[in-house]
Amino acid sequence: MASLTLGLDIGSSGTKAVVLDPGTRVLAQASEPVEPLTGPAGWAEAAPARWWSNVCALIPKVIAQAGVGAQDIGAVAATGMVPAVVPLDAAGRPLRNAILQNDARAGAEIEELAAKLSERDFDHLAETGSDLTQQSVAPTLMWLAQHEPAVWAATRQVVGSYDYIARALGAAPHVERNWAIESGLYPLHGGEPITTVLEAAGFDAARLAPVADPGTVVGTVTAAAADQTGLAPGTAIVVGGADHVLSAYAAGLAKPGDVLVKLGGAADILVVTDGPFLDRRLYLDAHPQPGSWLSNGCMATSGTLISWFQRNLAPGSTIADLEVEAAAASPAELITLPFWLGEKSPWHDPDLRGAFLGLHTGHTRGDMYRSILEAIAYGFRHHIDIYDERRIPLAASCRVSNGGSKSRIWKQILADALGKELIPVRDHPGGSLGAALSAAVGVELLQEWSAIEHLVRTEAPVVPDPGLTHRYTEAYQFYRDAADALVGISHRLAQRSTTP
Repeated sequence: MASLTLGLDIGSSGTKAVVLDPGTRVLAQASEPVEPLTGPAGWAEAAPARWWSNVCALIPKVIAQAGVGAQDIGAVAATGMVPAVVPLDAAGRPLRNAILQNDARAGAEIEELAAKLSERDFDHLAETGSDLTQQSVAPTLMWLAQHEPAVWAATRQVVGSYDYIARALGAAPHVERNWAIESGLYPLHGGEPITTVLEAAGFDAARLAPVADPGTVVGTVTAAAADQTGLAPGTAIVVGGADHVLSAYAAGLAKPGDVLVKLGGAADILVVTDGPFLDRRLYLDAHPQPGSWLSNGCMATSGTLISWFQRNLAPGSTIADLEVEAAAASPAELITLPFWLGEKSPWHDPDLRGAFLGLHTGHTRGDMYRSILEAIAYGFRHHIDIYDERRIPLAASCRVSNGGSKSRIWKQILADALGKELIPVRDHPGGSLGAALSAAVGVELLQEWSAIEHLVRTEAPVVPDPGLTHRYTEAYQFYRDAADALVGISHRLAQRSTTP
């Protein structure tokens, strides 16, 4: 019997694959980059064709690295950004670039839909688990119908990033449960799409796929997909899940109050609760473990802002170079508002704009770079303030994962700014490991979702520096005050940039 599984992660800056022996360890992992697509202010898109070409390149690579054959892979599952929007034609082919979850183009449609739902006395938060924001799918589809009517007319189904990859492998049409929850189109506890939302948005449920839970077998790899990917025909395709959810699960978040900070292309914070925790400033997802939930926040930029800085203000320099400069800079010298793509939680304002504040001629590139790392930390602290305000008990320490967790200085800044001990998850493959675990649950190589602690490895804790606590607390208040003060100016600048 095939005893290994394959996990695929469709990320904003790269695609990743892992081969997992569920009983022991990850046997191989590899990644391929995804180039950012540029466009008008606030747009965030990706090419599904690049996702697929990366998948086709990565699968043979990790199978070879693991020293196994395609016949040893019992199941495959995918994870990815949520809720990305991929409109498909009747044959399941993408009709345009995917519109990503941090896209901010549908501001007018959000206002229009909110007004219509208000007239119907519809409580979006209570019904769907999240408020109506730039991450909601209905406003994006309204924008598509208005601005690209030919694409919308040809659209037969709307799916997410990882659902599309599963479909390309041979799965039956579906969307994963947390895509459905975060889309705002389906009820929180499952069921058919919400008629009130669909009617207000001006379309029906015909273009929406049925919902499937993580760990559900939804098909097998076709002969055509096998030829392109190197998988064996007939390999089980299992529903994966949202990247931040599966990354948190694979990092060992299991008990109420457990916290994970993710430093990826965007910045995520996830908190386990034993029931749905509703707050308009946050998002809500279902934990793969039955009965548990994941309250979470996602800031639109993290690694993407670092990439922007490196590309535009430090060409030719490596991240290592910038970290040396940042380490030499004084803590909290500058305040950065990291709203280069507007902001998702807790602001939910696509028209916010970024800023460096406090600059004088004595400041250096290192000061600016350090202030970006500090700004992301302040964003996390803003989220933790919400949990404190709502009296949600949090663990004394946070786990930290993803690419940014390799940065020693960033981890120390986070610990100092949050006032919490950080526990790095070592060599954490992120969502791709969670996808491989979903595949294992689907074909019963794992008997239950909780049986993964043997796969989680952690490093020595990063302890806050008490000497910096006051300085960062003061700087965090500067950050909050500056963000509040510049809202009006941000909106005026955003309006000017979008007005013909």
